[in-house]
Amino acid sequence: MNKIPEADNKELASLLLGAGFALAALIVLPAVAQRVGLGSSLTIALRGALMRASNRI
Repeated sequence: MNKIPEADNKELASLLLGAGFALAALIVLPAVAQRVGLGSSLTIALRGALMRASNRI
């Protein structure tokens, strides 16, 4: 069986983590914010923080 090189494994993990942060920022966060009644400015600030985190990884 072929083994995946360690560098490719790390790249895949980073890609999945970044995609998870983007999904959370674009879909999950607004839905939760609406449900608990957060203001739009706070929701936008949280979305920006999640998007910055996804770009750092």
